[in-house]
Amino acid sequence: MEATSRAADGDLSSALASAAAGDEAAFARIVARYQEELFSIAVLVTRDRSLAEDAVQSAWAIAWRKLGTIRSPERLRPWLVSVTVNECKQQLRKRRKHADLEFIADTVAAPRHVDPATGVAGIDLRAAIERLDPDDRALLAMRYVAGFKAPELADAVGITPAGVRTRLKRLLDGLREELDR
Repeated sequence: MEATSRAADGDLSSALASAAAGDEAAFARIVARYQEELFSIAVLVTRDRSLAEDAVQSAWAIAWRKLGTIRSPERLRPWLVSVTVNECKQQLRKRRKHADLEFIADTVAAPRHVDPATGVAGIDLRAAIERLDPDDRALLAMRYVAGFKAPELADAVGITPAGVRTRLKRLLDGLREELDR
């Protein structure tokens, strides 16, 4: 298992170096590895699949131009997530300036054959998350979709790990309180 992990790290390191030097095939391998995760995060932040697609596409354009700034492969994923979240926020700002926002009630497809009680709870949770500020949704996405720990989140949002944990606790407490009403 450890050998597989080292091989994957070596492949990523090689792909990163090659892509930074302009190798489009290496960049395509990086895109293939992270596209689905970045899109999931973008959908949660923007609440709109079309905006999420635009944000991720913009994030990949930025990544292509700036891959050379990433010095180690372990920094690539957090950097890509941060770029994607920033692009989501940018897309939301653009949309607010130029058009009325139309929120999609169900941005994440609900699984089929869901117990009605569970389905209602899921709808309530999605509605509560939709009412959050984009920065709060981004924090939740980075923590629970991307799986970032407090130190990675602290780097991404510019606060201390303790501040991240406090902010997450307040967010979760607020969501629980709203769902208990």
